[in-house]
Formats: sequence, structure tokens, C-alpha cells
Amino acid sequence: MEVQVDADVSASFDAFAVVSLPRLRRLAYGWCRDVHRAEDLAQGALERVFAAWPRVRRMDNPFAYARTTMMRLLLSEQRRPWFRRERTTADVPERQVPTTDTEARMDLLTAVHALPPRQRAVVLLRFIEDLPVAEVAAVLGCSEGNVKSLTHVATATLRRRYTANLTTGTK
Repeated sequence: MEVQVDADVSASFDAFAVVSLPRLRRLAYGWCRDVHRAEDLAQGALERVFAAWPRVRRMDNPFAYARTTMMRLLLSEQRRPWFRRERTTADVPERQVPTTDTEARMDLLTAVHALPPRQRAVVLLRFIEDLPVAEVAAVLGCSEGNVKSLTHVATATLRRRYTANLTTGTK
């Protein structure tokens, strides 16, 4: 009987992971703009969810738990000293004015990526995940007023940077 319970828990988590992984990846990609790192972050969140799965699967919305876990993992990772080190590349790419919708979206992602970590988290949760203010506050562990303030500052910054880049053709 014990083996059957473990098999049920494992099967229910597998089904959850198959459905949740694409959304977690998309949210992580919006955060870091790196497909491989987004994959690692989503898998790291699912690892933590799996450890708590017997409790989590009884919740009304297990994806909300997974999303919260991943956002806290992202914010925690941002604080690590290795993350703050400068990253060098061999060639600096030339930037041009966006000519397609895809390029315009990528430029917007670049602007989102330039936001400070908590502002970026708020933008992704509010506008990519379409969460209400109260739920974003719960995910980030802050007040609703703080979420509103962060949203206001972040959207003003994005609007200013993005529209300036489109009108002047600079990056």
C-alpha cells in the first residue's frame, strides 16, 4: 500500500510539472532573458515544489505556490555576490531600430531586464502573469501599497525608456 501512495504522489506531481513548466519558463525568461538560465530556474522551483508536494497538492492553486517559490528563488539569487560580478563578452553587438514586432518586443524585454529586481518582479507578475495587486504582495512578501508604488515607478521608467528609444532610434 505504501508504494501505491508514493506512486500517486509522483504521478500527480509529474502531471503538475508538465502543465506548469512552460509558464514557469516564460516567467523566468522574462526575468533573465536567457533561455538556459530560465530553464534552470524553472527546474529549481519545481525541485523545491516536489519536496513539499504532499502538502502543496492539496492547495487550491499549486501553481501559485510554484510561482511564488520561483520568484523568491529569483530574488534570492539576485543577492548572491557571484551574480553581481561584471560579465564580459568578446564582441559588443550593434543595435538597430526595431523593424518588426518581434524586435520591438525584445527591446521591451531589454528595458524590463534593466529594471531593479523588485520592480522587474512586480512587472512580470502584474503584466505577464496578470496577477492582482494583493496576490503580487503575497508572492513578494510586501504590502499592497509597496506593490502599487513599485508598479508605478517601473511602468513610468519603462514608458520613458521605451518611448525614448523608439523615437530617437537609440538603445
